[in-house]
Amino acid sequence: MFQLQRTTSENPDFVKLVKQLDVYVTAMDGEDHAFYAQYNHIDKIRHVVVAYDGETALGCGAIKKFDATTMEVKRMYTSPEGRGRGIASKILYELERWATELSCEYCILETGRQYENAIRLYKKAGYTVIENYGQYANMASSICFAKELQKQPTA
Repeated sequence: MFQLQRTTSENPDFVKLVKQLDVYVTAMDGEDHAFYAQYNHIDKIRHVVVAYDGETALGCGAIKKFDATTMEVKRMYTSPEGRGRGIASKILYELERWATELSCEYCILETGRQYENAIRLYKKAGYTVIENYGQYANMASSICFAKELQKQPTA
C-alpha cells in the first residue's frame, strides 16, 4: 500500500522523480522537447503530491494556478517500479481535491499525443479533450484536457 504526501517543489523526492520524468520525455518528445521543457520548470510550484511505498517515492504530480478558477496539472509521473498500481489515478484525484480546497472549479492539462497511457488515465478520470490552450495552441503534437471539479462536501 502506498501513501500520498502533499508538499512543494522543494521536496527532494519530487525533484528526483522529475529528473526521471525529464529523461523519459526527452526521448519521447524528440525535436519538440526544447519547446515543452521551457514550460516545465518546477521552481515555485507550491502544490505537489508525492506517492510513497514506505520510504520509496514512486510517483508525483503538481498543480499550479492557471487563472482565478483553474489549476493546471503538471509533472505527472510514475516510476517504472510503481506502474500498474493505480498510483497516477490516486495522485490525480488528490490534486483535484486540493484544487477544490483552493476554491478552483476546473483543472486543465496538456500532454503529448504519443503518451497513450496518460491519455487513457485522463479520460478515465473524467477529463475531456479541449482546444489547445496558451502556449500549446499551435502544437499539433499536444492534446489538452479539462475537467470540472466536484465541490467537496463540507463537514
